[in-house]
Amino acid sequence: MANLTGKVAVVTGGSRGIGASIAKGLGREGAKVVINYNHSHEKAQAVVEEIKALGGSALAMQADISEAEETKVFIEKVLGDFGKIDILVNNAGITRDRSFKKMSFDEWHKVIDTNLSSAFNTCKIALPAMLEQKYGRIINISSVIGQSGGFGQTNYASAKAGLIGFTKSLALETAKAGITVNAICPGFIATEMVSEMPENVREAIIAQVPMKKLGEPAEVAKGVLFLCESEYMTGQCLNLNGGLYML
Repeated sequence: MANLTGKVAVVTGGSRGIGASIAKGLGREGAKVVINYNHSHEKAQAVVEEIKALGGSALAMQADISEAEETKVFIEKVLGDFGKIDILVNNAGITRDRSFKKMSFDEWHKVIDTNLSSAFNTCKIALPAMLEQKYGRIINISSVIGQSGGFGQTNYASAKAGLIGFTKSLALETAKAGITVNAICPGFIATEMVSEMPENVREAIIAQVPMKKLGEPAEVAKGVLFLCESEYMTGQCLNLNGGLYML
């Protein structure tokens, strides 16, 4: 795995599920981890304590990164406290699933703002510091749904597909400066959200996956560590989906 000693990593939406696993993985490898959360202070703090118990360094910071001004304050505070950001993992995301016919304007905009605009907001403020230091790892957590689409998920699929286009375009602009920008597209992962699904729905999902099982959050964390270590991969999608969708 990557030796991230001395690196400063920001993980948005890092209080639970995939984000928490990513934060812990980065902390285990020596990074100083800043866990961003919006509402879940106690859960974010619990992740901080887990990282510290493993000998790592972490702290939690609240910010609604779907809001540009809050993001600016948050990222500038990280830069002020640590002097740099080496790794930025854009993981924040929500779902508001509903058929398009019934989807409200608010459900559309809330998902787009949280899942897609937040990545623009964080990168917009963090990128100048990365360009100055000529180093950076930006990793955007997209989804298999952004590649295949999903019934009742036009908002979520659009946001996650947008992250892929965002990743490829930003990678073109930053490659010569020593900054890599990649995406991870997880399939169905065993998180709280999936565990709360009715059992018959969960079983139907697993039946569609060639490997006949859900992925683990730790698999996504391993993907993040791989992309942190890689110097030559940029503008790519790492598809961790158990064979559910193959390009």
